[in-house]
Amino acid sequence: MDSETSNSLQAEELKRLANEAFKGHKYTQAIDLYTQAIQLNGQNAVYWANRSFAHIKLEEYGSALQDASKAIEIDPKYSKGYYRRGAAHLALGKLKDALKDFQQVKRICPNDPDATKKLKECEKAVMKLKFEEAIAVPAAERRSVSDSIDYHSIDVEPQYSGARIEGEAVTLDFILKMMEDFRNQKRLHKRYAFQIVLQARDLLRSLPSLVDVTVPGGKHFTVCGDVHGQFYDLLNIFDLNGLPSEENPYLFNGDFVDRGSFSVEVILTLFAFKCMCPSAMHLARGNHESKSMNKIYGFEGEVRSKLNETFVELFAEVFCCLPLAHVLNEKIFVVHGGLFSVDGVRLSDIRAIDRFCEPPEEGLMCELLWSDPQPLPGRGPSKRGVGLSFGADVTKRFLQDNKLDLLVRSHEVKDEGYQIEHDGQLITVFSAPNYCDQMGNKGAFIRFEAPDMKPNIVTFSAVPHPDVKPMAYANNFLGLFS
Repeated sequence: MDSETSNSLQAEELKRLANEAFKGHKYTQAIDLYTQAIQLNGQNAVYWANRSFAHIKLEEYGSALQDASKAIEIDPKYSKGYYRRGAAHLALGKLKDALKDFQQVKRICPNDPDATKKLKECEKAVMKLKFEEAIAVPAAERRSVSDSIDYHSIDVEPQYSGARIEGEAVTLDFILKMMEDFRNQKRLHKRYAFQIVLQARDLLRSLPSLVDVTVPGGKHFTVCGDVHGQFYDLLNIFDLNGLPSEENPYLFNGDFVDRGSFSVEVILTLFAFKCMCPSAMHLARGNHESKSMNKIYGFEGEVRSKLNETFVELFAEVFCCLPLAHVLNEKIFVVHGGLFSVDGVRLSDIRAIDRFCEPPEEGLMCELLWSDPQPLPGRGPSKRGVGLSFGADVTKRFLQDNKLDLLVRSHEVKDEGYQIEHDGQLITVFSAPNYCDQMGNKGAFIRFEAPDMKPNIVTFSAVPHPDVKPMAYANNFLGLFS
């Protein structure tokens, strides 16, 4: 047997093992195995397209685009290459690029009913996008939806038996009743939902883009990562670590919503604690606190279903008020995503960001929300297709330049709920266990005790939730490709 044949056989065996890992939701392992197959036979389009699909499962859409494009380059008539690239474009909100790929799928497979269905859904989504763009009011002329809402004028029906806010103050008794109602899948009256979101907006809008937090000696402070609409796991965090209060403050580090199908319950609970005691609940923006993500990954559909269209606009407006980063005791920098494409960024530069907008596709604000650490030094392209990857030397210089000790960020699912990298100077914390009901990961949160502010990491497992699948309210079109 010649070496070429031997390599092909080995590559096929690696592909088989990779497919098994993929079926078992072990996507990182699948990527490693597909990579080994590619190293043995880099001219097989199937390996590239399969690896692209595994990258999609890990939300590494930039890497998925690259692999799918390589599959197309090797075999321009391989329909799955276009499928995968279209799905990655779609996940990044690039509907028009996705449409081109699905049109090509249809050309290659003109009699495939599945390809026809997906193309029609894509055409419908693009038409809707064009219509929204056509009727959009220019930003300069846009009126705040908050100014048009008077929640005092909304009647509460006598038969409503849920939680009620008496007067203007959001109290702990109200929040406990609301959380219990949510646990039992009951809805909060729109009058009180409006009150919570509008009060939270006023509080968040008054904050700087970079918030300095002081933790007094002898006190503690808890940082949580992504929750992603997993309300029952949020309740478990409070069971394990106590409810938010002045003596037990929290920072939730972005990505409160999307993916999980209890995002409305999560955001109303977090906003209610912010209203009750602003110093007990700190909130930072994640990349999913944005219109483009909410339109695709479920929050917009969920808000429409559980509340109404006005709330869709209102949440979009309030998310633009969320601060971008926090500094704890002048020592610990906490941000959702990561660091920057240039050196020399100072905390003052972050404070100066005008954050009251949808996240741009480049620049400091984009990178704060989207970037990821990498094991190699220097900088590299983002595996997500937005932001960048940065090495330990970049982290070290940023911390030194700003007289900081540690960078805490979220944004990435980790098997143990956390990961310590970059010579101990960077910690990723992720608080959505068994993410999307399939990843099998633990969740984690970090408790810092003043004055030394050493991180104490607590991990936890997922708890049961009602039988409502993740992405239940997501764009139907996205579900076609996942």
